[in-house]
Amino acid sequence: MTENWDVIVVGGGAAGLAAGLTLARSRRRVLVVDAGEPRNAPAAHMHNYLGREGASPADLLADGRVEVESYGGVVRQGTVTDAGPSDAGGFDLSLHDGSTHHARRVVLATGVVDELPDVEGLAQRWGQDVLHCPYCHGWEVRDRRIGVLATSPLALHQVQLFRQWSDDVVLFTNDALDLDRHASDELTARGIEVVGGKATRLVVGNTGLEAVELADGSRIAVDALAIATVVHARGEVATMLGLPLVEMTMGDVVVGNLVESDEQGRTAVPGVWAAGNVTDLRATVIVASAQGTAAAAAVNADLVAEDVRLALHASRDGSPEFWERFYAEREQVWSGRVNAALEATAAPLAPGTALDLGAGEGGDALWLAGRGWRVTATDVSQTACDRIAARAGDLALTTERHDLTETFPDGEFDLVTASFLHSPHADFPRTAILRRAAAAVAPGGTLLVLGHGRLTPWSWDPSLRLPTADEVLASLELGEEWEVVRVASPERVATGPDGQEATITDEIVVVRRRP
Repeated sequence: MTENWDVIVVGGGAAGLAAGLTLARSRRRVLVVDAGEPRNAPAAHMHNYLGREGASPADLLADGRVEVESYGGVVRQGTVTDAGPSDAGGFDLSLHDGSTHHARRVVLATGVVDELPDVEGLAQRWGQDVLHCPYCHGWEVRDRRIGVLATSPLALHQVQLFRQWSDDVVLFTNDALDLDRHASDELTARGIEVVGGKATRLVVGNTGLEAVELADGSRIAVDALAIATVVHARGEVATMLGLPLVEMTMGDVVVGNLVESDEQGRTAVPGVWAAGNVTDLRATVIVASAQGTAAAAAVNADLVAEDVRLALHASRDGSPEFWERFYAEREQVWSGRVNAALEATAAPLAPGTALDLGAGEGGDALWLAGRGWRVTATDVSQTACDRIAARAGDLALTTERHDLTETFPDGEFDLVTASFLHSPHADFPRTAILRRAAAAVAPGGTLLVLGHGRLTPWSWDPSLRLPTADEVLASLELGEEWEVVRVASPERVATGPDGQEATITDEIVVVRRRP
């Protein structure tokens, strides 16, 4: 049985729990999936977290889980084994225990993994006296003998940073950088010792790190060792959702990879946000927490906007009464321009009889009649039909009110058009109506079906997935007596009621019945 959530947060570190807390306090149904493998697990203390300076990272996360659940959020230990977009909108995720979950939105807070240098004993001391960030650990090793193990030319920057915390600093070049005259002068000027050769092993005593052993067997005493790791985003779930990992560089040096997002955490996949180290390799615990909060606020705002659209959608039931109100409450809906797809389709044809299904206020029907076509224009709204008749004058144009779910015009026609014949009603039988439209085409005649593809943000339900032109053509189930003239999905820029613009897709099908 699939559980439904407003938001699933993948990752239970500082960023993920902060996101979960903010969403739970926003009265969202939120699930935080926690693999229980935080990056800072080896560290006994965290720093530069205002109000919790020196606190245990494990205690912070334990408190965070309690806080999320105190507001109705759910935190579960586990991993995501499968994730992807749902046919119903949103996302479907599976967990390691076989449970399945549906979420309207996803927040990725999966963190990163540090790639450590291949030096014997180094991994065992990571987070204790093997360090990486002077702002996180510099104070704790102040005035002691600090080694910096070069893994790239960036070590020159790192060693100068640690020099701020101690006068006794040694740089191990580790076969990872060649010092030019300027770099050597800078190191000398700051009193930084330089040791060449490859580091092979850490010497550890009863009280911790004692020395770095080189390939030639020599040992250089140090109390702490700083390194710059290569940082890899935990990107398995991101990849499942269609998000690539991109390299982050400093100069010419690759320092890691991450999931790209904007300042609010929004990624390239609609409905997916990212927060914390998975999208910002430099984020400390307090920064990751802030990013989780910011991403959650952006997610909630996005959900509110969707809730408004869905409420508006629900109020538009697609009934004949709805469409009658739609036109009666507005002075004019029609822009005054013929649809470009209809114009391109009909222009080369010899005028004959035409049927316009769902004619609205008659933009296409009036254009056809003005060029010699004998037009029957239909709409479910009597107000719309009356407006067409009022504008037609002496043109060969008649109107018929039809609820196409119940009645259909009689006769055969040389051109049948169904332009944007959509409804907010979920059960609107569009395919059945389009098949009747095809049946109304006379031998030698043409059928034009024009529909929306990608909808605008101001549409009645922009999250709705509408069929493509290829899918519409397949649904018509036309026989050999038909030839395909055009199947296309062109993009265009549409202007909304408040002047806003958006790129949308039209789905165009033009077929001809053979004589």
